Amino acid sequence: MNLVQPVDEPEGVIKYQLTHRHANIPYDFDVAGLNGWRNLLFKLGLIGQSPDKYQGLGYGNISLRLQAERQAFIVTGTQTGHLPYLYPKHFAIVEAAEPRKNSILARGPCKPSSEALTHASIYLNSAAQAVIHGHCPEIWRHCRALGLAATDENIPYGSVQMADAVAALIDRMRDQNTTVFCMLGHLDGVVSYGDSLAEAATALLIQLARALAIEIPASSE
Repeated sequence: MNLVQPVDEPEGVIKYQLTHRHANIPYDFDVAGLNGWRNLLFKLGLIGQSPDKYQGLGYGNISLRLQAERQAFIVTGTQTGHLPYLYPKHFAIVEAAEPRKNSILARGPCKPSSEALTHASIYLNSAAQAVIHGHCPEIWRHCRALGLAATDENIPYGSVQMADAVAALIDRMRDQNTTVFCMLGHLDGVVSYGDSLAEAATALLIQLARALAIEIPASSE
């Protein structure tokens, strides 16, 4: 599939209106459990940082809903993609979000990811308990061949338009067998969500395996 390359704008730039209060992360937050899945994604290059990609800035973020029926969620901080392991100081709690007003209320040792508005839109429009936003060229370029839903290539990341598009996608995806979609206006951007990080990560890895299968050269025999 030939995709139009999105406008090359800086990664990791917070576009929403942020009200942030410095505070500690709850002492009982399971950083180790989250780090296990995040480190796997880091090793696979779905989260990370490279001088040759995305203007050298970090990419990829994950989040967890704090309580099943509550809007608040904990998310990796902005520009933490280059770190193989995270500590409490690398997280933020989004207490409330209004995607249509482009606003987020957060607290924590650092500011939330630039994609926090997209995460918020997923939590507001689904029962998801975990969200992964990674960068995967293989899935992204084969998005249509894989039958995955996608936001339009003219919609930039971290914007009100993206939050609206994600809400609409989730509604259309309710009867599908996957919770993975692509962000065609965000180079290599893919999102997966589920009832846990394990479920979201597994769904993402299944699509990566399918994309890699597409790329295997046909037999010369």
